[in-house]
Amino acid sequence: MAQANELDEALSSYRRAVESFQWELPAAFNFGHDVVDRFAAEPDRPAVIWRSAAGESRRLTFGEIAAGSNRVAHLMRSLEIAPGTPVIVMLPRVPEWQIVIVGALKAGLLVIPSSAILRPKDIAYRVDHSGAVAVIAAAESTDAVDRVRAELVSVKHFLCLNQRGGSVPDGWTDLSDALASMPDDASAGHPTRATDPALVYYTSGTTGPPKAVLHDHGYTWTQRYTSKFWHGVRPGERLWTTSDTGWAKAAYGVIFGPWSWGAEVVLYQGRFEARAEIDFLSDIDPHVFCAPPTEYRMLVKEDLSRLSTSNLRECVSAGEPLNPEVIRAWHDATGITIRDGYGQTETILLVGNLVGTPVRPGSMGLPMPGHRVDVIGEDGQALPPHEVGDIALHGAPPSLFRGYWKDDAASARCRRGDWYLTGDRAYRDEDGFFWFVGRDDDVIISAGYRIGPFEVESALIEHPSVVEAAAVAAPDPDRGSIVKAYVVLREGTVGDDSLARALQEHVKAITAPYKYPRAIEFVTSLPKTVSGKIRRVELRQRSEDPADA
Repeated sequence: MAQANELDEALSSYRRAVESFQWELPAAFNFGHDVVDRFAAEPDRPAVIWRSAAGESRRLTFGEIAAGSNRVAHLMRSLEIAPGTPVIVMLPRVPEWQIVIVGALKAGLLVIPSSAILRPKDIAYRVDHSGAVAVIAAAESTDAVDRVRAELVSVKHFLCLNQRGGSVPDGWTDLSDALASMPDDASAGHPTRATDPALVYYTSGTTGPPKAVLHDHGYTWTQRYTSKFWHGVRPGERLWTTSDTGWAKAAYGVIFGPWSWGAEVVLYQGRFEARAEIDFLSDIDPHVFCAPPTEYRMLVKEDLSRLSTSNLRECVSAGEPLNPEVIRAWHDATGITIRDGYGQTETILLVGNLVGTPVRPGSMGLPMPGHRVDVIGEDGQALPPHEVGDIALHGAPPSLFRGYWKDDAASARCRRGDWYLTGDRAYRDEDGFFWFVGRDDDVIISAGYRIGPFEVESALIEHPSVVEAAAVAAPDPDRGSIVKAYVVLREGTVGDDSLARALQEHVKAITAPYKYPRAIEFVTSLPKTVSGKIRRVELRQRSEDPADA
């Protein structure tokens, strides 16, 4: 009875927050001027702490971020890059990445954050599609750019951040030298309205070529609610988001969300290695830790008794659904429940296990205040509890993207009447909690049954021999399709027919018998996008290859 009362009280509090919420987006807004410069009034207020894998460390204040971003705005003006002009930023997890993005926004430019490890063909695609006039890249990325330089006909300026010193490659301008010659006052800033275009993200793309997601300056303002309702970070606290700099998750987790509240953020420039991440988490001791499911899955396979923190209060995850077994294992070791969240490049967080609401392991949680999110059918009507349908957002709140840039047809396809379709499938329970089923094109139809890959994968991960798993449809002459699982095993575990049968029985015992994988292939790794999402499209293509049967 006590637990039921606590649930009722928490849900009542959540509903009051939803009912009282009002968007108060100002007509004129620029994140650099209105947030960073405001906190720079306290010049010593910590803004970012950076560490490298080699142990190097830097700590910058809001005053330093404001001054550095002003220099960037002056540099853009000196290069005669007009407001609204697209520029590509290919910098790794270093403070200059934040400084350049904020400075370019101050100058009113259209900023295209991109991964520092893009392949040459990806760079050429983004430049050709956007018409970018400048590429700002780290020294280690210049070779990839130069390999397609002849194709980058719109680019007039190549700016190189050379962290290690020495000369920059031929044909590149040293970014640090160029900024050092610029003034640090705010006179180069360009006033922007909240509705002015600000950012373009090229989606990581689990299928097809990337789409260009266009956001305005108002989107950067709305990310304060991601940090308020989901991160749970407070003014003056520290948050570590581990995402790559080329993706929306990093920008809202390392710039727009926490900086809106004057929090300090962490940048770690190094490859993911589970044991090293545990040590760094203990050392940096943030109040809030945000990591993708892939990292949490690896972390819980390690000895978490080595993790020692005094400040850590909130742990969150987004990008793909987090398996209940991982949530349980993390809580058993740390006493903290990972709060899963669901958003997209096109939106801020839409659904999440929010601060102060009960967590149902495996559930996506509840809709964010300010957003009417539901599970709808083909007729655009909300479906009853436990009926699977399309996750959709009603209307056009300021947190939603403006559309797919230069692709009106794609923008129209994601609409069903007044609803924006996320492309994901889920159902809701009686209390309104969302439960993820899968991408619309990932759902497996076998002998008439609709099977979500996430439930199969979660069951497999609960087995002690399994590190990661992905489930896809494989052709079958009798059933149309069967569930095929690609499984990554713990180090030292032998993948043989006996283990495959044991995993099949394990899944049958946890889920409905018809959901078990009739085919299992043991692999050393799963194909992923740069942002860490499993590329099931590659696995589906592989499963359809006769040589793979």
